[in-house]
Amino acid sequence: MEFAHLVNLDSLGGIVVKGLSARPIDGNPSPRICETASGMVNSIGLQNVGVRAFVAQKLPELRRHTCAIFANVFGYSISDYVEVIRVLEDAEGLTGYELNISCPNVEQGGLEYSTDPDLTASVVRAARRAAKRPLWVKLSPNVNAIGVTAKIAESEGADALVVANTYPALCIDAHSRKSRIGSTTGGLSGAAIKPITMRLVYEACKAVSIPVVGLGGIEKPTDIVEYILAGAAAVEVGTAHFIDPRASERLIEGLESWCEEEKALKISTLRGQLQR
Repeated sequence: MEFAHLVNLDSLGGIVVKGLSARPIDGNPSPRICETASGMVNSIGLQNVGVRAFVAQKLPELRRHTCAIFANVFGYSISDYVEVIRVLEDAEGLTGYELNISCPNVEQGGLEYSTDPDLTASVVRAARRAAKRPLWVKLSPNVNAIGVTAKIAESEGADALVVANTYPALCIDAHSRKSRIGSTTGGLSGAAIKPITMRLVYEACKAVSIPVVGLGGIEKPTDIVEYILAGAAAVEVGTAHFIDPRASERLIEGLESWCEEEKALKISTLRGQLQR
């Protein structure tokens, strides 16, 4: 809602809100963001007001808009994920859920759900049972074969996949000899990760029949087209908004112009049309 006075939110296909947990989280120590060459490293620490405060305070404002609203859901145990979804299931105004499975499972020694096939299956299965709305599963890039994780999420009931999350990174200040962010390491996003994530989207699309949403380094209309050619059905935009709060609205306008110039009457006809 901080962008509502700058951007026509109703011009967007949808909004994925900040990750929601069962209870409020204060997040990591500052500084939390560091600009890098062609990107940004962040370690916000999943700060959020908690799902109940979101439903009471944030959702009423969001549902005034006509664009789809997706709730990003995370937890440190499977019961956490289920609790968040159950609270949201009783609320009006949501289109669906984006399940962030890049979180560490505290019951399994901190192992990320998305890097272990059994944990991936367990958390998606539990979320699917709890959710009546569409369920998107956001995958981690930190796996050897993303197609394996993608297939597991699909088999356990995911309606779509989101590829992918940020990449582990470290930025050091040579003068102070300290990390440039308070939590030492963080996640790399922005233009620098686009070619790597593009391959992951391509591999995931070959492995599953459900839609794949691509994200990572989208700054101009042709970036969107490239993801769609790789097989993505849609895209999400994040880091570009730190440069330009109107990034998504500007991208939509630019994409329409590109399609007119290329005589692409339906952008869906470009999906998966990478030539080899």
